[in-house]
Amino acid sequence: MSDLTKRLTSAKSPSGRESEITAIILEELEEFIDGYKIDKLGNLIVWKNGKSGKKVLLDAHMDEIGVVVTNIDDRGFLKIDRVGGVSPYTVYQSRLRFGEVVGIVGIEGETAEELQSNIQKMSFEKLFVDIGAKSKEEAEKLCPIGTFGTYDSYFHKQGDYIINKSMDDRIGCVVIIETLRRIKEPQNTIYGVFAVQEEVGLIGAHVAGYDIEPDVAIALDVTGVGDTPKGLKRVPMELGKGACIKVKDMSSISNRYIVDKLKELAEKYDIPHQMEVLIFGGTDAAGYQATKSGIPSATISIPTRYIHTSSEMVYEPDVEATIELTIKYCEEGI
Repeated sequence: MSDLTKRLTSAKSPSGRESEITAIILEELEEFIDGYKIDKLGNLIVWKNGKSGKKVLLDAHMDEIGVVVTNIDDRGFLKIDRVGGVSPYTVYQSRLRFGEVVGIVGIEGETAEELQSNIQKMSFEKLFVDIGAKSKEEAEKLCPIGTFGTYDSYFHKQGDYIINKSMDDRIGCVVIIETLRRIKEPQNTIYGVFAVQEEVGLIGAHVAGYDIEPDVAIALDVTGVGDTPKGLKRVPMELGKGACIKVKDMSSISNRYIVDKLKELAEKYDIPHQMEVLIFGGTDAAGYQATKSGIPSATISIPTRYIHTSSEMVYEPDVEATIELTIKYCEEGI
């Protein structure tokens, strides 16, 4: 699983530019699915046929947060804006990759006082990206306006902890891939949706749900934790306590019958799990709930530290627990 996670998180595919990760996922699933299609929006939809006639949709968004070049000054420094939930505080002094070009994020400040003030009141207006260009013309050739970028990060495994950019939500993609690989003859037909543009508004989920019309939809995504020093007091999720069965977040309330079934299966098969009530954020489950006449939906989350940074961290046994719970739901959940 580590090699798969490394490959997926190393791909650079921000929202709206998902072609690289799409090709990788298809290659990983080639021998384990009965069919696939890429819809008009770019969602990768795969399926594995079952016997019951019922459809379980598993969703993980394959896009990641990023930036886009908005302007270039006369000396070749880039101005950028966010693509998804990128904080100026997080991106400051980090390395960004625009295709084959690497840039370093700096901040304006002509005096020590101005520099300190800009750091304290940071915004994208005050940030710039240095790509080593000597002029606007040179920078325009390397990174023209409209070029998308991502964190320039690297994969690291330290014991059972796995660290890289874009665990949100490539680790959810790992869960679906491993589920489809391990289930041999599913009772229910399983649709795997590797959705586009979740980070900018759950765009892909609305389209995929309308197309497939599943009996249920399960989103696989990351969730925040409160297990670091002075972590959020109202967030009980922790690394090392297993899969998170989501009750609600800021975007949706999970279907109670799906939640109850997930709890029942986790207890029946001794799968490590924890209950999740997230006081912020949301997942593609909200998109499926509001599709057509409504799709019963819920989320199984992987607890993750440092979400939306270049060093998102997950705990491998939690991922395994999520895979196991997902498999059991596909086999017995409806």
